[in-house]
Amino acid sequence: MSKDRLIYLPLGGAGEIGMNAYVYGYGAPGKERLILVDLGVTFPDMETTPGVDLIMPDVAWLVENRDRLEAIFITHAHEDHVGAIGRLWEHLRVPVYTRVFTGYHAARKMEEAGQNPDEIHVVGAWPEVTEVGPFKVAFIPISHSIPESAGLVIDTPAGRIAHSGDFKIDLEPGVGEAFDEALWKEATGGTVKALMCDSTNVFSMNPGRSEAGLVSEITKLVESQPHMVVATTFASNVARVKTLAEAGQAAGRSICLLGRAMRRMIDASMETGVLTDFPKLITPEDARDVPRENLMLIVTGSQGERRAATAQLSRGKYLGLEMAEGDTFLFSSKVIPGNERGVIRILNAFSEMGVDLIVDDDRYHVSGHANRPDLERMHRIVNPEIVVPMHGEHRHLREHAKVAIANGFQSIVAVNGAMVDLTGPAPKVVEHVETDRTYLDGSKLIGALDGIVRDRIRMALNGHVIVNVILEDDAPLGEPWVELMGLAEIGSSKAPLVDVLEEDLNQFLMRAKDRTLADDDALEEELRRIVRKSSQDEIGKKPEVTVIISRLEA
Repeated sequence: MSKDRLIYLPLGGAGEIGMNAYVYGYGAPGKERLILVDLGVTFPDMETTPGVDLIMPDVAWLVENRDRLEAIFITHAHEDHVGAIGRLWEHLRVPVYTRVFTGYHAARKMEEAGQNPDEIHVVGAWPEVTEVGPFKVAFIPISHSIPESAGLVIDTPAGRIAHSGDFKIDLEPGVGEAFDEALWKEATGGTVKALMCDSTNVFSMNPGRSEAGLVSEITKLVESQPHMVVATTFASNVARVKTLAEAGQAAGRSICLLGRAMRRMIDASMETGVLTDFPKLITPEDARDVPRENLMLIVTGSQGERRAATAQLSRGKYLGLEMAEGDTFLFSSKVIPGNERGVIRILNAFSEMGVDLIVDDDRYHVSGHANRPDLERMHRIVNPEIVVPMHGEHRHLREHAKVAIANGFQSIVAVNGAMVDLTGPAPKVVEHVETDRTYLDGSKLIGALDGIVRDRIRMALNGHVIVNVILEDDAPLGEPWVELMGLAEIGSSKAPLVDVLEEDLNQFLMRAKDRTLADDDALEEELRRIVRKSSQDEIGKKPEVTVIISRLEA
């Protein structure tokens, strides 16, 4: 009897939405050959990750086992699935396989990070199969909110895995491939050991709606508006961008795209053939001369991103264009949890301008993820022995597992770092791998546990004091001086805080014992304690303190 096993190990995307990275392995325990599916990012916020540019999975376990890693497969071109490939590939150095549209974006990310784009290998969809180690992997087209998305069928000696990727059941997606039930039945025919399945919309009880259902409603809206119409959506939702542009065209308006990400997506779609026609566009320069009632802008920034076109317009002019009273702004999107503050700030700014807002209206947006009835339909189509929920917060994974079990499938909740053995009659967690996050901080990759961001948060919360002391022959030379950052200048004594701290520190130095003055560590600790206590008494804050001790030798 073989002792080889089939394992599944999420490093990102299980217990959170975003930063997807899923490992599959087959072989002897601890010696399995491995593949990685997706390598995405998530985005920082000022509360928990101030100053961070991007957040990526912690691939330390994969780096330690790099000699076992065969390849990386990317399911689609959303940032939370492909965004980390350029930054992390150099630590893994294996071939990357994608379809054409995704490959276009992956290669660009490799180039931007100074890596060789030729490591991105474009392959065809089912029935084309890519063999790496003990795995046979095929891309299965599926509908989602970005062109040319795919799930995977992964054949191993221990059974077949179906990896749904992000998906919805849409028979008329507008751009990209429609969901093909017969194709999925064919590709997953026979016994499927496990279906790894998107969990994002498991709490949405109604069947998902088609992208095609938005066309007439958006067109009627644009035609009915008396002044300029501006619409925002996800830049990657090429079908929606096209729908908005065609609605503007039907209303006799000139169309202008604002935002590099959106223009880049449309260009990529045209270059790779997933988009064959698009309404004529005008430049921002030409748009300035078009009467407002004859103009429609389609802009980036549906999630409140500060540098995107939507936020720029909310603060005033952007590329010579500005909003005015009576204009209409349509959010053809849903706000991702965590982005509410930024979006609300923009909505209020537009409201103060007299702009009419259309937000959270289901007539003008459909999700790119399968709702509960569609998840259950996918379960029935694939008919696996096991359903393993992925791509969701813990509550999504747990609810999805309950749904699967209620319908007669085995299931398990596996969060990031949980290694699941799929070989036997029931899935079981056999090991826990330490997983965290990797931050892109400026141009450097740092670990979440390195303390850099933690220190930044502490300085932001508490302020910072720098204490300078000069000693000669273990005796103070002059008085200490203090610099403040991020602290109130006047304390409860009505005196400048700098003066209070310098006086308290000087009093200590004048009476300090010789052994304290001779010991840098002891002296630093006492100076820090005095600053924190005096600051607490004066302004109610205990700041972070940096002590600089300079010694002059006779």
